[in-house]
Amino acid sequence: MPQRRSDPARPRPRVRVRIEPLGDSAVLAELGTRLDTALNTRAIALAAALKKRRDVRQAMAAHSSVTVQFNPEQVSHQAIAAAIRRLATRRPPVEEPGRLHRIPVVYDGADLEMVCSQLQISPARLVELVLPRRAVPRTQVPAGAVAIAGQQTGIYPLASPGGWHLIGRTSVRLFLPDSDPPSLFRVGDRVKFFAAQA
Repeated sequence: MPQRRSDPARPRPRVRVRIEPLGDSAVLAELGTRLDTALNTRAIALAAALKKRRDVRQAMAAHSSVTVQFNPEQVSHQAIAAAIRRLATRRPPVEEPGRLHRIPVVYDGADLEMVCSQLQISPARLVELVLPRRAVPRTQVPAGAVAIAGQQTGIYPLASPGGWHLIGRTSVRLFLPDSDPPSLFRVGDRVKFFAAQA
């Protein structure tokens, strides 16, 4: 796909980057706090640009932030922070969207009926809502549990403690230890949930 050429006449976008140190050889660069596709695209592009630097050991994009591990013998906190701020103003390249994963969900989670009853809505409407995390997290959530908290829906890849509201389950395995990479999802991938029969 053709890349968008930069236009020198167009002003660079204003990007506020909050940079926090993480020890002596890493920083967290936060591009924002909201859930936004454009922020995620910018975080992925920033991580890709940082990985090209010789003084950067690793750059890992999250939804709207990038964790950067750097070589402190080659660059200081101040210098890497300046580089991050400069790179963050670049317009992300136009790329193909990530792979689309269609995830079947059996909506029968432990919290589904209780939350729907309290809010007096249907399960179909519930999955569109913003809900806070549970007041008391569970000590064990099974692998494949589909849960919601805040503005996000997630899948527990492995059995673990968790504080999200359980609304369903899926048979799709996210952690594939014999694959390379071992995760089904990659940065930039998209997920669409659909109701399935038990």
